[in-house]
Amino acid sequence: MGCANLGPTTLKSERSNYNLAIQRTNDEQLLLNLVRLKYRDTPFFMEVSSVASQFSLSSTANASATLQDGVKGLFGLGGSVGMTEKPTVTYSPLQGNKFIQRVLSPLPLKTVVLLFHSGWSIERIFRLCFQQMNSQKNAPSASGPTPSLAPQFKGFASAVKFLRELQIQGAISLSYYESNGVPKLLLHINEEDKNREEAKQFALALSVEPGKTFYVLTFSPAFNATNQIRVVTRSLLGIMFYLSQAVEVSSKDVLQGKVTQTKTSAGNIFDWKEVTGDLLRIRSLPGKPETSPMVIFYRGTWFYIDDSDLSSKSTFSLLAQIFSLQAGKIKDNAPLLTLPIGQ
Repeated sequence: MGCANLGPTTLKSERSNYNLAIQRTNDEQLLLNLVRLKYRDTPFFMEVSSVASQFSLSSTANASATLQDGVKGLFGLGGSVGMTEKPTVTYSPLQGNKFIQRVLSPLPLKTVVLLFHSGWSIERIFRLCFQQMNSQKNAPSASGPTPSLAPQFKGFASAVKFLRELQIQGAISLSYYESNGVPKLLLHINEEDKNREEAKQFALALSVEPGKTFYVLTFSPAFNATNQIRVVTRSLLGIMFYLSQAVEVSSKDVLQGKVTQTKTSAGNIFDWKEVTGDLLRIRSLPGKPETSPMVIFYRGTWFYIDDSDLSSKSTFSLLAQIFSLQAGKIKDNAPLLTLPIGQ
């Protein structure tokens, strides 16, 4: 009977444990690479390719008897049951030409639409995925190592906030299509909402004609088109560099020149919270935080996302989805690392 119940019992208990462990370590790896980029260290990813686990059930039984003169026999019975698990975890590094190409390639517009229809905030999506819409720049210099000069971002941030307000009111939709092989996004505004103040301010911010029911977002807009918006998307690595500016390093590392200190044109220290503060905050402490489940140790410091910071957790989750979509399932002939943990 013990053997008959072994499979269902172990599946019920162990599947959730492995699920939680892989999910947690994936998040820790992504967080670690954001911190690495802040320090201009090389990011690296290892994928859990497979998990195999073997269970064995063993049982023993024994009996004993002691006979003494003038005393009735003393009898004893004993036994034991044990279960042994032997898991084997296989890792494969995410590398090779295909992976590097996808990491460095601009994000496809089709991915932006997919994220929008998955329920994500259009403001959050656009701030991560776009580094420019028409003349409004979204900190394009932050798509690489931390720049020394403060970026331009305020006009872009204001424009996408108007879009978010329209999204909350159910006034807009986003769709993807191709025209002569050129990918385009169609931002549709409801007829009854096209003259709302938010729609007007969005159009004025991007220098397009207000009062339209749709605007076309494309890499190559037609000349003098009053309803077309030129967009520039970030690469996956560009998004990660952009979000790495949210890493708060110790003042000691800043003084020792381990990270770049960005300054304004007037020579003042620029605070990156102005750009990423409402999107993501990766805090740091010399001692391990007790209440945060998402924490990594790097360069003698603990970096973490506060468990009550829902906006940061949302942005981090969106980044994880973009990473999964953009990286995909890369097949590579690189050597695998297999760990027979239970042996």
